[in-house]
Amino acid sequence: MRSRLTSLEIGAGVGGQALGLERAGFDPVVLIDNDPHACRTLHANRPGWRVLEMDFKNFVGADHNISTVDLLSGGIPSSPYSIAGKQGGTNDERDLLAAAIYLAIELQPRAILLETTPSLLQPKFVHVREEVEAELKHLDYSWNWNVLDAAHFGVPQTRRSCLLVAMRPDDFARFQWPSPTHQTAATVGEVLRDSMTRRGWRSADAWASLANRVAPTIVGGSRNHGGADLGPTRTKRQWMELAVNAHGIGDDVPDDGFILDPDLGRDGVPKLTVEQVMRLQGLPDAWIVTGRKTARYRQVAQAFPPPVAEVVGRRIAAALTG
Repeated sequence: MRSRLTSLEIGAGVGGQALGLERAGFDPVVLIDNDPHACRTLHANRPGWRVLEMDFKNFVGADHNISTVDLLSGGIPSSPYSIAGKQGGTNDERDLLAAAIYLAIELQPRAILLETTPSLLQPKFVHVREEVEAELKHLDYSWNWNVLDAAHFGVPQTRRSCLLVAMRPDDFARFQWPSPTHQTAATVGEVLRDSMTRRGWRSADAWASLANRVAPTIVGGSRNHGGADLGPTRTKRQWMELAVNAHGIGDDVPDDGFILDPDLGRDGVPKLTVEQVMRLQGLPDAWIVTGRKTARYRQVAQAFPPPVAEVVGRRIAAALTG
């Protein structure tokens, strides 16, 4: 039986990437996040995981008896490269991509997996990629960027992630990106119908027939975002086409007194709960997310879907173990 591999994860958040990598054969020696809610979430689900609440830019492996790991993984905030943001790139104080590469200089991991927004691949940010690639080349890594859509791996949501995978040349020669496992993912209605019936709502079947596509990208997880809703105006319109009120997050699913009537606009369609958004992110129902509603939603909205992390992690593990 193949022995398990080690990882160190930065920007661990709600634990979506860590959960997927755990399924792929990686055990984290430490997970780092500066959000206390996220750290409590990680503790609640995996008490045996070592979790550090800190800015990973201040992390030094030697201070924690960590010299190297098989995999350095993590999620890099999309804000510096977001179409909706100021696109400051490495001049943006929030940017952590360069800091992640600097951590690789210390740890010398056998492999690197970093996830961020596909906007990073725009020509505007070619200088950012060139800086990263120059450092990777100096460290004797081979690498590749790719964009994967979570819907192609069974997640009921259109969610495109930009992934950077880097390894030593001999290992990288064995690495292959995963091929899609699903031609079509389940629809929002198919995934959430049973949860909509929990309080006796008799219109759940009719609603599910209206929610007949995969979800648009779950957004609204920024700490600078005012409250818990499903995103900007354009995204809200997409949700309305699926008979979902995206102007807030529900405290509970509808009861039998709720009248389904899309002609009434958002007042005639249900809101989603945090637990339902978790399903659309590929998180298991049993996963515990700590904090009040807004804090819980922000953690979930920023998640890297575990099914995608798992398929990529399995390909990395296969390359490392030959």
